Amino acid sequence: MNEQVPDSSTLGVRRSGAPLLITAELPADVLAWADALRRAHYPPERNRLRAHVTLFHALPPSVKHELLQVLIELARGPAPEARINGLMKLDRGTALAVESPKMVELHATIAERMHGLLADQDTRPLRLHVTIQNKVPTQTAKALQARLAPQLKPVLFRFHGFGLYAWEEGLWHPIRTIAFRG
Repeated sequence: MNEQVPDSSTLGVRRSGAPLLITAELPADVLAWADALRRAHYPPERNRLRAHVTLFHALPPSVKHELLQVLIELARGPAPEARINGLMKLDRGTALAVESPKMVELHATIAERMHGLLADQDTRPLRLHVTIQNKVPTQTAKALQARLAPQLKPVLFRFHGFGLYAWEEGLWHPIRTIAFRG
């Protein structure tokens, strides 16, 4: 799974605006644990972001206000339950597999509301995960998976909220976090 967002020119986004990303925000304790794994196993020269669960990779900046309204509306409900239930093998990396039927449902609602505006990557089936290693030799990824798999126990949690970010120059710039209130 590639964490790179397509160049804005391929999305019909003008240079005057950065593509928007949406994350499912992890609670502080799960974020700290997952981020420690990411710092330990992600190539340091490429690790420019904290651990995260990406819902959408690239929405046009022109929908920012409408998107905020959709996220605020959806966040009025209860925080979705989730579970880290093992590892997800990536081609050249490793991720924590996340299971959350309610978050998948919320993702589908957002996708429906943003119909026609989704980048190709965002139209594929959603596989919730936290990437802790990427862009390493396949052997390195397999070695980490063999080492971590026996130690990994299920982690139950509730997502904290939605995060809205702008993608600029390879970094995510926070716009707003919308906490679940229900």
